[in-house]
Amino acid sequence: MVRDALGSERGSGSILAVAIVAAVVMLFSLVLPVATVLSAQQRVAGAADASALAAADVAVGIRSGSPCPSAATVAAANAARLDGCLIEGPTATVRLTTSVLGFAVSARATAGRPASEAMVPGDAAGDTR
Repeated sequence: MVRDALGSERGSGSILAVAIVAAVVMLFSLVLPVATVLSAQQRVAGAADASALAAADVAVGIRSGSPCPSAATVAAANAARLDGCLIEGPTATVRLTTSVLGFAVSARATAGRPASEAMVPGDAAGDTR
């Protein structure tokens, strides 16, 4: 009778199930922070694009105001902080930062007219006749 109690494998499936659940929980706890930071990186990149476009709109006169404060307003609306703003003619370059799980996540974006498309006086339509 003692031999049957010690040699029995009864209940080993429960131990295996608990071990599998523990392994899945550990894997999930390692993957979740990485996924959160990568998601925040994409969110900040989108916010940087929107901030650069807002600053460029002000720089070319589509909207009134100052370019960098406009970019800061858009950044704040997207839960990010404007760290840098450079306006060169109609082009705006911004850098945004946010903090996620103790990590600083930043992105940079530029918006405006490319240098190759600089307008030539008297040639507003781009006609090269």
